[in-house]
Amino acid sequence: MLIRSGDMVEVKTGNAKGTRAKVLSVRRADGKIVVEGVNLVYRHMRRSQKNPQGGRLSKEMPIDASNVLVVCAS
Repeated sequence: MLIRSGDMVEVKTGNAKGTRAKVLSVRRADGKIVVEGVNLVYRHMRRSQKNPQGGRLSKEMPIDASNVLVVCAS
């Protein structure tokens, strides 16, 4: 896998097809990457001292590295 953190990639499949974004992290053991603003899910957080507001927080989840194309390597 030739993708590294900070690379600019384009998503080839899924709801975000055609989106260009930056790679935030790479999980080589799984063959998955986390791309900024792609594959967002909501986590329902209860109020706590760490998170006093609570509510729904959006979080990027990993996608398979075969679903992206490197546009500009950094």
